Amino acid sequence: MKISGSFSVKLQPLPSFANGGTGNTMGRMSIDKLFDGDLSASSKGEMLSAVSAIKGCAGYVAQELVSGTLNGKSGSFVLQHFGVMQNAQQRLILEVVPGSGTDELGGLTGKMAIRIENNQHFYDFDYELPA
Repeated sequence: MKISGSFSVKLQPLPSFANGGTGNTMGRMSIDKLFDGDLSASSKGEMLSAVSAIKGCAGYVAQELVSGTLNGKSGSFVLQHFGVMQNAQQRLILEVVPGSGTDELGGLTGKMAIRIENNQHFYDFDYELPA
């Protein structure tokens, strides 16, 4: 099943335990999101980022615990992020961590894409739940 909707996100800097040195900047942030649409949920998570000394090159990884309802079924699951950017080209992968679905979302699998249009965030979530 494929659904789409919007979300708001708030990122807050956290203390970083790594020092990039050599021109690379390491960062750590908290993630707070609110999802609207067929995914009516909130999430909390953490992101680690690395910004290269070369302009336009960066990467991040993150995990967020999403809790709420998905097409009327309640529970939670974990989304894992992997993103890299080079010269304005981006590659972003968000997947449900296997086995992380709880309650009515047990067995959930899926991938999510993020779009930003006119400063508004949108998601496209392609998922499956066991029958």
